[in-house]
Amino acid sequence: MCQIVAMKKDATTEEKIREAARQVFLAKGFDGCTSREIAKAAGENVALVNYYFRSKSQLFRIVFEAAMEDFVMSMISVFSSNRSLQDKMSIFIEKEYEFLEKHPELPNFILNEMNREDGCAIDHNALFEKVAATGIFEECIRAQKEGKMRQISIPSIPILIMSNCHYPVMARNLMKSLHGMTDEQYTENLKVHREHVKTMLVDFLFSKNSIL
Repeated sequence: MCQIVAMKKDATTEEKIREAARQVFLAKGFDGCTSREIAKAAGENVALVNYYFRSKSQLFRIVFEAAMEDFVMSMISVFSSNRSLQDKMSIFIEKEYEFLEKHPELPNFILNEMNREDGCAIDHNALFEKVAATGIFEECIRAQKEGKMRQISIPSIPILIMSNCHYPVMARNLMKSLHGMTDEQYTENLKVHREHVKTMLVDFLFSKNSIL
């Protein structure tokens, strides 16, 4: 019985440190915080943090990879469905806004950390391969050849979608200040804005009158 309790306590402590690290890294980034700050946020000492995760770098890797995994799962769930390509794009935009509403800190965190000189020292190919494995890129190429989708480079498609979905979230404080909006007002505006984005992007990519 004592052994079981001890194991449970260890698992709880590990998860508490992981969650504290997530909050600190999201707020300050890798370079902006120390192991001591993470330990303080977890209510533990630095030695215990290092015992469980060896180093701040190792802990960051775990947190960042989990954030990236969450980030791409919304893509995979939509792109692997049996819906039409047009429906997939529309639903994906909707899901992206829903995801960012729950995790507004992730876009800035991911971009900032990927722009570090060492690129987070994390291999992103595995996550890209998971998205590619849904067949979405081949589906876009096939639709373009069949004249069902605008002729546009494949890299330009996620750039169009991500810039229109992510920037309104990343620029939240700027937009609120410029337009004198409260947080509640901006949230309501985003709900309307996502419909504009869906209409604009779907029409651009699939409208018969716009396909070149």
